[in-house]
Amino acid sequence: MNATDLLPDAAADLARKGDAAGLDALLKGGLAIDARDAKGNTLLMLAGYHGRTEVVKLLLKSGATVDLRNDKGQTPLGGVAFKGYVEIATLLLDAGADPVADQGGSTPADFATLAGKTEILALLQSRRANAAKPTRWFSKLIGWFRR
Repeated sequence: MNATDLLPDAAADLARKGDAAGLDALLKGGLAIDARDAKGNTLLMLAGYHGRTEVVKLLLKSGATVDLRNDKGQTPLGGVAFKGYVEIATLLLDAGADPVADQGGSTPADFATLAGKTEILALLQSRRANAAKPTRWFSKLIGWFRR
């Protein structure tokens, strides 16, 4: 990663806090939409994980790449599935996020199952027949116990 693609801490904080206006100004000023922090997280990953719907909308409208992975191999949809943000998951899926993308050995459905987020599982199921089938044995076990 070169220095121009490094996500400034101030921009990352705006994404986490949900400051769409502040981020919009930085983007118009030349901030790279897919810049990454030291852990490989993009603005879209950070905003989604923290439930910042308006920022996610702004970033998608501004051309953020929906399935960029962080250093752990996770996409924004994986983090959102774990947290249970249905509206943001819908936005990501509408923008082309892969509902069965490998997340370092798991899928978004595995994360949703692990966290008990049944609405996300239903959403993933509605988008792709195989999406809501956990692939890891412990996710299947947890899902079975929660029934």
